[in-house]
Amino acid sequence: MTSSDDPERTAPPPEDALERELLALGAVLEVPAPPPDAVARAVRARLAAEDAPAVDAAPARPAAARRPRRWRRVAALVAAVTLALAGLTPQGQAAVARVLRFAGVQLDLGGPGPLPSGGPSGVPSPLPGERRTSLAEARRAVAFPFGVPAVLGEPPEVRIADHGRVVSLLWPGVRLDAYDGLLDVVWRKELGPPWPEDVTVGADPGRWIAGPHELIYLPRAGRGPVPLARRAAATLIWRHGGTGYRLEGPVDLTAARRIAGSVR
Repeated sequence: MTSSDDPERTAPPPEDALERELLALGAVLEVPAPPPDAVARAVRARLAAEDAPAVDAAPARPAAARRPRRWRRVAALVAAVTLALAGLTPQGQAAVARVLRFAGVQLDLGGPGPLPSGGPSGVPSPLPGERRTSLAEARRAVAFPFGVPAVLGEPPEVRIADHGRVVSLLWPGVRLDAYDGLLDVVWRKELGPPWPEDVTVGADPGRWIAGPHELIYLPRAGRGPVPLARRAAATLIWRHGGTGYRLEGPVDLTAARRIAGSVR
């Protein structure tokens, strides 16, 4: 029997076989949001770049010399696959991304706890110093620009709160809060499944929260959080320029994006 027929010489090293199996597994994993599969995709892309032939590459090193690098790559794949598998369960998802911050909103992922009782989402809950005003006065009273959804027209009710930090525009069953969405966390939402979904509003990034959740207002530094005594319904949050928006009331993402996309 020639050396090429010797199974001990022709069989691939065990680490190569494991690497191929992990790559195949990583390629078929589908993980719901929040998506740890993005990590797996990044790892696979990096490995593919490493495997691409280099121009004027040096002669290949012996297999034994390449094994430490192979094992580092296998370890990276194991970590990515473990992370993706953890994300298949709500417990794993909460561990992967317990807290998200976006557009002045902190999203606490995990068990939301009991929801507060309260009226429908279109009925405003008072924020600190909240008072009724006109649309024109609200524009003069705040230090940030904000728009009004063209598809809804001028709101029948306008409120400003917390010394002009928040403007709330209200229509029957719909509430749009505008606020300075760059520096501070203004709202906290405690969420269980379904997890927030990454979306866009025109060219702006956003998050869609499909289920009811607890909503907490966070006043300026030095003052404690203010739980709002009502359920927050499905909500779309996004940021346009330096202004954050949270739109509450539309029952599905299509309707929410239609309203949000018409803000002028």
